[in-house]
Parts: sequence; structure tokens; C-alpha cells
Amino acid sequence: MPDSAPDPPPAPAADLDSDESGAARRRRRAQFLRELNEAKALRERVKPRQARAARMRQQMRMRTFRW
Repeated sequence: MPDSAPDPPPAPAADLDSDESGAARRRRRAQFLRELNEAKALRERVKPRQARAARMRQQMRMRTFRW
């Protein structure tokens, strides 16, 4: 039954100051971004019309965003 144990809570911010945890965070972020890009590419292949509409909406949001 060890698989059913909940994940431990995230470490407090003070523990994240070390270089190792920063490197681990960057690795996890890079992995997440790779998977996100892969999912976007898959969605574009599977549903090109919806993907195009989503891109157009995003472009419109970016055009109307005020810095």
C-alpha cells in the first residue's frame, strides 16, 4: 500500500535557495515545457481548425494587451 500514500507537501521557500534545488526546478520546468510543446503539436495535427482558432485568439489577446 505504499503507492497510495499522498505526496509530501512542497518544500518551503527557504529550502529552495540551494543550487541543487534550483537546477532540479529548471529541469522540471524544461521537461514541462517540452511536454507542453509536444501536446500543442499533437493538438494541431489532430484538430487543425480548433488549433488555428486558438492561435488567432491568442494573437488578438496579445495585440490588445497594454504594457
